[in-house]
Amino acid sequence: MKKITENGQRSDWKRDWQLWIMILPALAYVLVFCYGPMYGLQLAFRDFDFSKGMTGGEWAGLKYFKQYFDSPMFWPTLRNTFTIAFFTLVWGFPAPIILALVINSLGGKRWKRMVQTAVYMPYFISTVVMVAILQIVLSPSTGILDHALKATGLFSAKANFLGDPSAFIPVYVVSAIWQSAGWNSIIFIAALAAVDRQLYDAARVDGADRWQQMLYVELPAIKPTIMIVLIMNLGGILNVGFEKTFLMQNSLNKSVSEVISTYVFNIGVKSSQFSFGSAVGLFNTLVNFAFLVAADRVSKRTADIGLL
Repeated sequence: MKKITENGQRSDWKRDWQLWIMILPALAYVLVFCYGPMYGLQLAFRDFDFSKGMTGGEWAGLKYFKQYFDSPMFWPTLRNTFTIAFFTLVWGFPAPIILALVINSLGGKRWKRMVQTAVYMPYFISTVVMVAILQIVLSPSTGILDHALKATGLFSAKANFLGDPSAFIPVYVVSAIWQSAGWNSIIFIAALAAVDRQLYDAARVDGADRWQQMLYVELPAIKPTIMIVLIMNLGGILNVGFEKTFLMQNSLNKSVSEVISTYVFNIGVKSSQFSFGSAVGLFNTLVNFAFLVAADRVSKRTADIGLL
């Protein structure tokens, strides 16, 4: 049996060698740019010395992890990261699902394509341009959106949406949903396209209206996709976007905008504390991995769906 298996594998290699050649660039990219940098994780456990290179420096053990845990910035950065990630997940995760259900219910292929194109476009705006747009439309002096929001009477005339700490997270989350909900809905639209049309016909025969079809046909059909995407999002719960947070950060809102990624940059890169920055970054990665494993196990027990 083993010999037959080995022969079968060899024949598969010979038969599909063109496909393996095609995938080689992608494998090389992953190895060089994803796994290669992991070699630098040892800096988190060493006293980095420029003169001795990546492998130089005295072994420090958990020194820099303890330094971060004892730092007065440990709880603020952890709290801010979790808060931003939590609200982004709570409000941002359902948005593409709802958008996909709405687009799927639209009649007319031309109208549907127009709506899809319109909601996809913000995703292709770079983060720098996105923050620049926010600074223009939310400027207290000349911002169009700033004046429109204050005209509703729900906000004070002196409100500063870019500087007020209480406004940072809503602005961050809403702009993130606007920019990425359309693009993230693609996977759910694809899952909805695979739903058996006979299920819709059976639902109509039973007297189900469009809302009931959405609840009892479409949502159960895309449940596996929803769970997989949720697990992946939980696996990166602390990966709050560095670029956007850093660009939106200022002296007025820094108390809520200083997250782990910006702290690593400010301390590890700007202050040349590379070992300390590596330790903080590794801690962030380990917490993400723990959330990924926990979410996967909960999903397997409750919905029999998982990644690991």
